[in-house]
Amino acid sequence: MATWLITGVSSGFGEAIAKAALDRGDTVCGTVRKPEAKAAFEALAPGRAHGFLMDVTDEARVHAAVAEAEALTGGIDIMVNNAGHGLVGAIEETSLAEIRALFEVNVFGAVAVIQAVLPAMRARKAGFIINITSVSGLAPWSGTATYGATKYALECYGQTLAQEVGALGIKVMNVAPGGFRTDFAGRSLALSEKVIPDYAGTAHMAREVLTTNVGRENGDPALAAAAILKAIDSPEPPLHLLLGADALHYAEDQLAAIAADIDAWRETSLSTAIPVPA
Repeated sequence: MATWLITGVSSGFGEAIAKAALDRGDTVCGTVRKPEAKAAFEALAPGRAHGFLMDVTDEARVHAAVAEAEALTGGIDIMVNNAGHGLVGAIEETSLAEIRALFEVNVFGAVAVIQAVLPAMRARKAGFIINITSVSGLAPWSGTATYGATKYALECYGQTLAQEVGALGIKVMNVAPGGFRTDFAGRSLALSEKVIPDYAGTAHMAREVLTTNVGRENGDPALAAAAILKAIDSPEPPLHLLLGADALHYAEDQLAAIAADIDAWRETSLSTAIPVPA
């Protein structure tokens, strides 16, 4: 049986993954931000569900909570970076304060947890780090630049981390979901305070699509959790796991557009080299 550390287990993917892991007999250390959420989580499986009060933006508390989880369980086998939230707004509409606040949670918080779990995983020469990113971190769309940028950054951290720790026995997987019936587009979605009417037909579409489609997304978080566990248990787990038909569609379209630009401008790209002397 495995021991997990999952950030943000009170709802969404964190809750679904935690329940799936507990259902198969694993031990889960889950982070929450409120005492009542801690009690509710621990009630799911007394003795195997351990709640920790933690805000990922508090670096000292992140390291302390990881140390507590290690001491309590004897070692974290799998860590899931799930805590985070969304933000929609045109780039011009989004203040630097709003941008910084989102990066603090979605990027710096996630990196803090990675840095906190790595020493013990390195010592054991074993471990698995999963980052919940987003298809928006692979295929950007108007109105979600800041959120997508945080997920682009987390994608890069995960891909680079895989290169750095693979030889140390530690595996990494970036999970990029599409639309799922979580609270992402509800209480977990922030809207830029500034609204500029000129973006009504472009960037504001993200606000409309996300907020009017809450609860009607195609993705089932429980099935997403099952897919993640299947990938973790695989002898050859993927570095990239897309979840949902929409995630596949948008990622494939984006990759095809990049490939088309590379092919169309190949000669120009190659024309920049210093000529080799005859």
